[in-house]
Amino acid sequence: MNRAYTLIRSPFLLSVLGTIALFALGCSSVANEAKSGSINSQDLIDTAIERYIRTHPEVIEQSLQTLEAKREAEQRERQKVALKTKQNELLHDPASPVSGNPKGEITVVEFYDYRCGFCKRAAPAVTELQKVDSRVRVVYKDFPILGEPSELAAKAALASQAQGKHQAFHEALLASHSDMTKDEILNIAVHVGLDAKRLETDMANPKWQAVIEKNRALAQELGISGTPGFIVGNELVPGALDLNGLKELIARAGHGK
Repeated sequence: MNRAYTLIRSPFLLSVLGTIALFALGCSSVANEAKSGSINSQDLIDTAIERYIRTHPEVIEQSLQTLEAKREAEQRERQKVALKTKQNELLHDPASPVSGNPKGEITVVEFYDYRCGFCKRAAPAVTELQKVDSRVRVVYKDFPILGEPSELAAKAALASQAQGKHQAFHEALLASHSDMTKDEILNIAVHVGLDAKRLETDMANPKWQAVIEKNRALAQELGISGTPGFIVGNELVPGALDLNGLKELIARAGHGK
């Protein structure tokens, strides 16, 4: 009871509950207690609220549900505004790798982490989408959230652009179930035809950390806290999507075939 009572002690809920409780318990008894001077007005309200909650515990759940719904609505509105104002960063950041049709009329933006199981699950669908729909352009936003190995893989992938092998390396990293140590990352690089020694040098460039931090800031503004996250137009869908899910997202954005 004490924890639940603390959770609902917001000014708005206290005001509402206080009003309900005071009326429910009887204004005359409240007035008598106040006149007697045995309790001040704030203590009186707190006592009335606690009595009411003890006899009507369902109010706690209803109040928390209302508060959560309000917060979710506010978050959706903030996200909607951010998606509109951040289109240039989402679609045309020169530091973000691009695959598919570079001039495609449909852009799918993906925030991902190379160690994320859900990203690995969605990866084949993203690859297949580009094969079956020539209108699709994919923008990759490295968003490592699972520790230092994820950051290391992201820097390696970003650095691989200099050798023109990003797409093959990107797909190989997502297909791998290794721990993403530097040696494992470089082994994967060799398998897709990258010069591992050059890659090791290139991935140490501090500019890749700046790219990652920029992506993190953008993700925060958009309300993205996990991976993967897919964006088409002004809609953001968190979580893994299969091929049909990606097609439906594209259709909702007004690009249905």
